[in-house]
Amino acid sequence: MDSYLMQSRLYMPVVTGTPAVRPASPQKEQAPQSQESFKKILDEQVAKTSNLSFSKHAAARVQERSITLSQDSLARLDEGVRIAREKGMDDTLIIVDSTAFIVSVKNGTVITTLGGNDLRGSAITNINGTVIV
Repeated sequence: MDSYLMQSRLYMPVVTGTPAVRPASPQKEQAPQSQESFKKILDEQVAKTSNLSFSKHAAARVQERSITLSQDSLARLDEGVRIAREKGMDDTLIIVDSTAFIVSVKNGTVITTLGGNDLRGSAITNINGTVIV
């Protein structure tokens, strides 16, 4: 037998029947809806107790990192912002229990959040000061 014919038989599989059909990929519209609803719920809870707003980035971090925000922690965060404002700070690291919030005091906006294990080994830059409440 010809060597080319022999190699093609060894390396090319023989396929019979119909080719496999890849199942349709699921639509990914549900994830943004849940994030939007989470953002809406977060904003409602913050509005009840605070003058702060959470950026999209911060709201996503709260959800991704499973950070729980109780009424007490939001009140303490608001107190930390008030202290930072009195001291003339702009971008401030506010630590509430084991959660860190980076807040733009002049805008009243939480820029990002870190919780628990995310704080270990982290270098936080571009802040004016730190408030621990």
